[in-house]
Amino acid sequence: MKLDSLERDLKELIQSKGMRYTEQRAIILEILLMSDGHLNADEILRVVRDKYPETNIGIATVYRTLSFLEESNLISSISFGLEGKKYENVSKEHHDHLICKACGTIYEFIDADIEAKQEQIAKDRNFEIHSHSMQIYGLCENCH
Repeated sequence: MKLDSLERDLKELIQSKGMRYTEQRAIILEILLMSDGHLNADEILRVVRDKYPETNIGIATVYRTLSFLEESNLISSISFGLEGKKYENVSKEHHDHLICKACGTIYEFIDADIEAKQEQIAKDRNFEIHSHSMQIYGLCENCH
């Protein structure tokens, strides 16, 4: 999806919920849409302060906006338990994750065989898949 389209969707969604469309919400969404990686709230705030130093956005605004964007299915997250969440753009092609429990590195991957196997398992059980995510936890080559 293009940034303009998602920003327009965000504006319509916010207004449909009776909320105000703010520059802060748009900036946070833009940062996630432009990022290739997975960012936590503190990293997003750092990018906001670096890229938009004149904008007055605090960590509470970042957390509230992330929660709203995730509930609205404009972004998704991976939970790291006590370490919190990392967020990513949902308009990327479907992918799964390998997550290093030591350093926190997240590797994205796509595997047609795994996708086909999941579809077959669902079909065998007369189950209709609406969405799914796979997260495999372990140690990366630098940490084991």
